Amino acid sequence: MPSPQGAAVAVMAILAFGVIIGSVTGPIAQSAGITPVLVEEPAETGATPPAAGPEAGFAATPPPPPAQLPAPLSIAASPPLEGPAPAAPPPSLPPELPPEEVLPPITHVFLIVLGDHGFEEAFGPESPAPYLSEKLRGEGELLPNYYAVTQGALANQIALLSGQGPTPQTAADCPEYADLIAGEVAPAGQVEGSGCVYPAEALTLPGQIAAAGGTWKAYVEGMADGAPPGSESCRRPPPGGPDQQHDALPDNPYQTWRNPFVYFHSLTDGPECAERDVDLEQLAPDLSSAKTTPTLSYLVPNACHAGDGGPCVDGQPTGLAASQAFLESVVPQIIASSAYQQGGLIAITSAQAPQAGPETDSSACCATPAYPNLPPPPETPPAPGPVQPSGGGGRVGLLLISPFVEPGSTEEAGYYNHFTLLRSIEELLGLSPLGYAAELSVTPFDSSVYNAAP
Repeated sequence: MPSPQGAAVAVMAILAFGVIIGSVTGPIAQSAGITPVLVEEPAETGATPPAAGPEAGFAATPPPPPAQLPAPLSIAASPPLEGPAPAAPPPSLPPELPPEEVLPPITHVFLIVLGDHGFEEAFGPESPAPYLSEKLRGEGELLPNYYAVTQGALANQIALLSGQGPTPQTAADCPEYADLIAGEVAPAGQVEGSGCVYPAEALTLPGQIAAAGGTWKAYVEGMADGAPPGSESCRRPPPGGPDQQHDALPDNPYQTWRNPFVYFHSLTDGPECAERDVDLEQLAPDLSSAKTTPTLSYLVPNACHAGDGGPCVDGQPTGLAASQAFLESVVPQIIASSAYQQGGLIAITSAQAPQAGPETDSSACCATPAYPNLPPPPETPPAPGPVQPSGGGGRVGLLLISPFVEPGSTEEAGYYNHFTLLRSIEELLGLSPLGYAAELSVTPFDSSVYNAAP
């Protein structure tokens, strides 16, 4: 056992060590960022004799003073703001945009495509068709700067229905009814290849209308005349062979290439073609009410009434003057219908201008593209302005009759073509533009065309 003096020294040392440890490990020390220091007590090697004195039994080395803690940190408060808080800057207003064009509520479109006629022949002062150039001209709006987009009546009608460019066969009105042997569909939706009947991947305006819940019909004059039983509608030759109805027969003026709907597998492969590609005689019953009138009505005259001077049945006149009987029959029926009066638009144009003879016109406008399925055209210096001397189907003009256009007016500032008309119809019906109708150079009709006062 240690001596009483040694025990006293040991107790005092332990107490001093405890004070130091408590000082550096307490909450205040920790909050001040003091790192605890662990002190190792050396082992006891022997008792040290106490110094002599009257309190010799309890006297020892006095304990060290407690560790001095650092003063707590003081954070100076920010001085209060004087006066009211500054107001936030007003939001910057965007620049004022021009008012968006509001399209008229057109719900029924009637499209009439005649044969090969230039603008002057159809609408000029010496026109042999005064019903078109004078009577109907006074009831509608004339667009004189309207052009066909390629050579070939069938190729132009296909462009008007789908935005597709021509092939060598469609430019020749397809004497053989053969499928288009296609490569890949180009990013712009163009089917590249050779042939006549477009594959199902080629989208069409009628297909768009049907997918959106609307209806369409092609009214083809004379299609049921002399047709074999069961082929009175959607009439077309067997695939892969010559078209026996390419030329008008003495007893039947129907020609397949005047009916562009039968050149799309997307329209002919289902039952819809037999129900909607019908004879012209079906027009009058369908016009009896707005409900039975299609969203798109496409009227096709036969070889006698197309007016392009081609062969017709024996004893009947040809030429543009002969088209008057067709127009005098169908246009008044349409104007008198409830579908037209509730929101109708009649568009009358020609497939192309003459491509042979003294009135040949292959001019083009509106940045007509170089079609991939045709040989590249010869390089010619570009002409100033929107009209080019070649590459299209010539100037044909367009007459619009509608409650939403001013009767007897003329829109001379704009330049348009078949792709423009396709895109304008699609915009009226809320559809996306197809093929070349989606090109940026194609400007659809706006308030300069729909010019009737509200």
